Order: sequence, then C-alpha cells, then structure tokens
Amino acid sequence: MAAHHTVYKEPAPIMDRENPLESMMSRFNIAADILGLDDATYNVLKVADKQVIVNIPVTMDDGHIRVFEGYRVIHNTILGPSKGGIRYDKNVHLDEVKALAAWMTWKCAVVDIPYGGAKGGIICDPTTMSAGEIERLTRGYTLALKDIFGPDRDIPAPDMGTGPREMAWLMDEFSKTNGMTSPAVVTGKPLVMGGSLGRTEATGRGVMVSALAALKKLGLKPNDVSAAVQGFGNVGSWAAILLHAEGVKIKGVSDISGAYWNDNGINIDEAVAYKNAHNGRLEGFTGATPMDPDDLLTSDVDVLVPAAVEDVITEHNAHLIKAKLIVEGANGPTSASADSIINEKGIMVVPDILANSGGVTVSYFEWVQNKQGFKWSLDMVTDRADRIMNDAFEKVYQTSQKYNVPMRIAAYVVAIDKVAQTYKFRGGF
Repeated sequence: MAAHHTVYKEPAPIMDRENPLESMMSRFNIAADILGLDDATYNVLKVADKQVIVNIPVTMDDGHIRVFEGYRVIHNTILGPSKGGIRYDKNVHLDEVKALAAWMTWKCAVVDIPYGGAKGGIICDPTTMSAGEIERLTRGYTLALKDIFGPDRDIPAPDMGTGPREMAWLMDEFSKTNGMTSPAVVTGKPLVMGGSLGRTEATGRGVMVSALAALKKLGLKPNDVSAAVQGFGNVGSWAAILLHAEGVKIKGVSDISGAYWNDNGINIDEAVAYKNAHNGRLEGFTGATPMDPDDLLTSDVDVLVPAAVEDVITEHNAHLIKAKLIVEGANGPTSASADSIINEKGIMVVPDILANSGGVTVSYFEWVQNKQGFKWSLDMVTDRADRIMNDAFEKVYQTSQKYNVPMRIAAYVVAIDKVAQTYKFRGGF
C-alpha cells in the first residue's frame, strides 16, 4: 500500500450533531423555493431512489464468523450512473449515508459531471481488523452488491476507512464475478491498475482553485492574504501546499493533535515533511506555536479553510469569525444554524458542494480514462480539472448575483436546476 500521506480520503463526514439530512434539506428547500420547483420534481429529488441493506458474513482470523451490516444508497441517476464513496466506520448509519448520497448528486451537478449521487458504508472498526479480515469484508460486500455496482450503473470510491487497497479488492471481486477485467467499476484505484494521476491532490487542488477565484471576486491578491487551514489530512495539507505555492501566507494549521500558529507564516513544506515523518501528526512541530484549536477558526486571517470534520462553524462561534472568505474543504463544516450569521457579516463562503468537488471531478477523469483504455498526463488532468472548477465557480457566482443569495444557496440552485431540467427533457414520471 502507498505511504500514509498519499492515500486519498473523501472530505470528512457529517455526524449527528445537527442531523445531516436536515441540514442539507433546509438548504435544498430554500433553493427549491427560489427556482419555483414543481411538487413532482421536488418530491422525487427529496428522497433516495434506492436503499440497499446487506448483511455480510466474514470469517475472522480466529475462525469465528461475524456478520457485518452494510449499506448502499443510490440517491439519483437521472444525469448518469451513480457515484460515491464507501465508508468503513463504526458510526455509519443509514441517515448519514442518505445525506451523503444526496450531497453527491448536487456535487456532480454543480461541476457539470454526468453522474448521479450514491454513498455506501459498512458498520465496522477497520482499525481493529487485520488486512485479511478487511479484504474478506470488502469482497463479501462487493459480492452482495454485484447487481448494484457497474461501470455504467454505480461506481464506488474510497472514503473514511477505505483507500486504493480496498478499491483494488472491490474491482478484482467484481471483475471475477463478471468474467472480465472491469477497471471502470471503481475510482481511487492504485495507479498501476488504472488509477489517475493527480487523484491524490485533486480535492485540495480544487479548494485552492476555488479560493483563488473567490479572492479575485473580492479584489484581493494571493500575495497579500493570510489563511488558516483546519484539518491537515489529505485535503487540508494539499490545499495548504498549493495555496502556499500561490503566495498565500498560511499562519495557522490544525490536526487531531492540536493547532499551530506562526504570525510570519508557517513553512508548509516543513510541516508536511514533519507530519509524514511522525505518523501523520503535527504534534511537536517546532515551526509554529501551539494554540487552542477552537481559536484557529476565529483567528485573524483573511481566508479560512475548514477541511476536517462537520459542524465546526456553528451559531456559537460564527459571530467571532474574522475571515473575509471561507472555503469549505470538508463536507458540512458549517451548520445550517450558522449560515445567517455568516451572511449578515458579509463573509463570502465557497460551499462544500463546490469547493471540494475537485475530488469527484478527477474520479470522473479516472473513469473516462478507464473507459477509453488510455492514460492522460498529469498536466492534462490538472488543466481540465482547473477549468471545470473555475467554470463551476463562475456559474455559481453569477447565480448568486442573479438571485441575490449567498454562494451556498446559489450552488444548490445550480445543481437542482440542472437535475430538474433533465427530468423535464427526459419526460415525466
């Protein structure tokens, strides 16, 4: 398996502090009102097309058989085959999977990719399982869902607790079941098996591209602004590396071990090297001073990138935020109750379904390459991904101006409008 820091992970999840489904639906409802969405389309988009629950018996290393519960939710397939990660986590539950599946529908629609939304998960604790147990679990899950998955039906990807290794097993099991090698059935595979160049940094890169596009609208130059990045995993560290390379001064970063501040700017290359040498943690990093993680979100910076977990910006701290721009690397980092406070303060937010969709964009490229049987160069991948992100940003920005709504609502308006129009052209129910 690749070294720890190169494993791609979807932006972190949304747990149940505010029910993820309700947070998403409250914003969906506002956008639907703005569009004057008809009842029929509204009722179709509000619910998932299909929810599959499977029980997977797995022979554990000590010989006894354990049964795991797994899910796959297909939210919508009107735009194309469904797409979405698989999560191995002991807190997986159906409501969360449903919210994330809907999220994927809007994410793909915002960046104009021909996919619908899906999500999967298995209730398990992969940290306590051996590689063999995880492999048998993955193969069992694949077999149980062999009629759901398919390069033109439903295409899984890595998420929390899964990575290229699990995708390789899934692709192998699906291929054996179908009697042919089928690389396009999953994305996020190892490079040698048809994974795409540029996939690892894709989500963080999309965050950087979104941030630069937003700074331009605000009349700010990258060299003149400072930023704080909350979460220094795959998405946060790549966003920091790439923003730093564009001239942005990164004053604060945080991870599970705590938060770190340097008023003159943190040397991001040193921080990443330190993290990679210390089991993925910044603990003990001397290029910055430790600070209270809660203070990072309200620190004196121009740009705030929440790239860790959900619900970190809430009604309790939103009024203290000093940043002019928030670019959401994580899924659902801002709770619905904080939206109005942030809007009143006039802070521009590039919402998660736009800012972190660089990952699914390059996943789409991986699938296209697999279907073509042809590999693209890294330059080709990044140029095309940047163009898609910039086009999507511009469309959402223009929509926010047209309806005089925040970027978050505008992103939902763009997404829902695309899906609703497709229903109209394809014909009724």
